[in-house]
Amino acid sequence: MGNKNWYVDWFNSPFYHKLYFQRDEKEAAAFIDHLIEHLQPLPGSRMLDIACGKGRYSRQLSDKGFFVTGIDLAPDSIEYARQFESDNLEFFQHDMRLPFRVNYYDYGFNFFTSFGYFASRREHEDAMRTMAGALKTGGKLIIDYLNPHYAEDHLIPEENRQIKDTSYEIHRWQEEGYFFKRIKVTDPTLRQPIEYTERVMKFSLGDFTEMLAYEHFQVKEVFGNYALQPYDVRKSPRLIVIAEKYQ
Repeated sequence: MGNKNWYVDWFNSPFYHKLYFQRDEKEAAAFIDHLIEHLQPLPGSRMLDIACGKGRYSRQLSDKGFFVTGIDLAPDSIEYARQFESDNLEFFQHDMRLPFRVNYYDYGFNFFTSFGYFASRREHEDAMRTMAGALKTGGKLIIDYLNPHYAEDHLIPEENRQIKDTSYEIHRWQEEGYFFKRIKVTDPTLRQPIEYTERVMKFSLGDFTEMLAYEHFQVKEVFGNYALQPYDVRKSPRLIVIAEKYQ
C-alpha cells in the first residue's frame, strides 16, 4: 500500500494492536506512575490524550481521578475505548491535525511515537497547533517519541515475530529524514498475507524545540526512557519532552 496515508488503515487494524499493544501492561502503568509523581497535577486536572489508540493510558490517568479526554483517528479503536467511558473519561474520533477545544486542558499527552507519520512537515505543525490550542496558558505538553539517534544506531533490518496465530515479517530501513518499516502479516483469518509500510520522520530534540517554540511552548525537561532518566543523545531509547505553554 502507498505510504502517504498508511496510518489510516494500519492504526485501525487489529493486527496493529496485536503487534504493539498486547504486551506487559506493567510498563505502561509504571510510566504513568512516574509521570504523575513527577508532574504533581492538581486534583481534578483536565488531561487530553492525543492519538490515544484504545485508551490504555487514558484509562490509567482517569483511574487516578483526573478528567481525561482521549482522541484518535481510528474509529475501531475509539469504539473499543468507549466501553470504558465514565464521569471523568471520554473518547472522540478526531484527526489531531484539526482543532479540538481551545484553552481547555491542563495537560496534553502524546504517547508511544504517535506523531511523525504524516506526509509533510506542514501536517505535523498542524497537529502541534491542535495540541497547543487545546491547552491553557501554563499547561504542560508531554511528547513521548523515539530517539532518532538511538534508533539509527540500533536499527534491526530483519525480524520475525509470532504472536499466537499471527506471523509478522518485519523489514526496517532508513533514508534521509525517515525511518521505514514494512510489515507482512500472515494469519489464518486472511486469504493471503497483507503488507503495511510505516514511515516515521526523524524528529530530533531540536526539531521539537523549534515546533514547540512556534506554538508558544518552552521545553522544560527532557528524559530518555520510561523511568524518566536523563536524556542522552546516543544512549537513550526514547525522547520524552515536557514543555510548558507560556501564552
